[in-house]
Amino acid sequence: MAELTNPERRMLRTLQNDNKKWTLDEVLVACEWDDQAIAVAAGHGLTNQGFLKTHETSNRDVILGSEGEKAAVDGLLESRLWQFIQSNPDSTMKDLSANFEKHEAGPGIGLLKGLGVTIQGGKFATDNPSSVSSKIEERTEYILSPSIDHELFEHFKGRKKLIEVVELVSRTWTVTENGNSITSEDLEEVVKVAEITPELLQSDDWKEAQFRPYDVSLEASMPRSGRSHPMQALIERIRSIFLEMGFSELVDDYVQTAGWNMDSLFIPQDHPAREMQDTFYLDEPKKITLDPKLLADWKAIHEYGGDTESTGWGGQFSEDISQKGLLRTHTTVNTIQYLAQNPTDPCRVFAIDRVFRKESIDRTHLPEFHQIEGIIMEPGANLGMLVSTLKTFYAKMGYPEVRVRPAYFPYTEPSLEVEVKWRGKWLELGGAGIFRPEVTEPLGIKDPVCAWGMGLERLAMLVLGLDDIRQLYISDLEWLRNQPIL
Repeated sequence: MAELTNPERRMLRTLQNDNKKWTLDEVLVACEWDDQAIAVAAGHGLTNQGFLKTHETSNRDVILGSEGEKAAVDGLLESRLWQFIQSNPDSTMKDLSANFEKHEAGPGIGLLKGLGVTIQGGKFATDNPSSVSSKIEERTEYILSPSIDHELFEHFKGRKKLIEVVELVSRTWTVTENGNSITSEDLEEVVKVAEITPELLQSDDWKEAQFRPYDVSLEASMPRSGRSHPMQALIERIRSIFLEMGFSELVDDYVQTAGWNMDSLFIPQDHPAREMQDTFYLDEPKKITLDPKLLADWKAIHEYGGDTESTGWGGQFSEDISQKGLLRTHTTVNTIQYLAQNPTDPCRVFAIDRVFRKESIDRTHLPEFHQIEGIIMEPGANLGMLVSTLKTFYAKMGYPEVRVRPAYFPYTEPSLEVEVKWRGKWLELGGAGIFRPEVTEPLGIKDPVCAWGMGLERLAMLVLGLDDIRQLYISDLEWLRNQPIL
């Protein structure tokens, strides 16, 4: 006889007592079980071994969906709207919109029109109010007791989440001749050891125990292990590359002043990027006090160029604008502060961190994203050093074909845009350049500063082969499990 589990032994021993078709409920009572899954699993195992025969019948039925369950408690949408109209005979569409949710008012009017309610002069009217009430009452009765054979079935089937059609399977079991040939002694339930533990081996219980056999030929499900999110894995990969290249990592605050975020980088105070629709300005703190000397130096640079032989931007520089609190729009705000604190020490630093801009969410834009930032400050730093560093970085990322082309940024001169070749096309991934004297001289920096920045999400789309940036932040477990290990 094949090895039987204890539930299979109990079910077969019970069913041998009466040669009839046993229903699930009868099996649960006779076997003293309260879990249907145990009975179904035992019946399935006994059937596979030829001791039982399973009889299955199926039929379609209707159950309430999530919206149907709400309607059964609160009333159908058309019923609630009709009650409001009857209680307020002079009500208008405006009144209806004020008392019901936006997603209810529009569809609700459509349902009422289907029942014969019209809108005349902005008010609701019908030739036969009793007919409307009668039809709504019929619909309410259906929701309280849905049926697949009712004439309203097709109506409710076309409405979202009110009803659901389900397939109900009923099972009965009968004992076969082979099942009846098994003696009651062979169907005695026994305690079997399924797992060998240190506690079991330290005692003598294992000597008398029966061990559950395992079929090593059966397929086993592969355990799913934890792994880093693709974005975090990419960040770690980029971090390790910069560290390999001799850079140090810089981490700093999200909240900054407009002065450090923009004025220090010689971005004019009337630049479009500084408008409310492009930058997240804060109510708390609304103002962050800055060093008066720093403000005076920036004022001189912006208005007439200070001592840099630049003409500046002209106009009036506002110290109040400079001290506004905001969420940083780029990570350069932190690297420029690091340089201001260490104006004479050569350095190579990088940052991978979040920045914030008022962007409309679409397939290529997010209001919160990550930026990769790097600087090199040392005697003799030049454009060739900058381009070589970028080419080395992208080569380590797996993109050996890199080119640069002239560009314009307010705080670097010369300025470059960096492109890599991907699938036969050149894609722009970031900007770079050498800080202008208007940026470095007010901070006491004498050596050239090479700087670059790029969007991490754009690079992630390239590495992962995505065409929609939002995919990176959707909790799609199947997609996450199928991503390559970066």
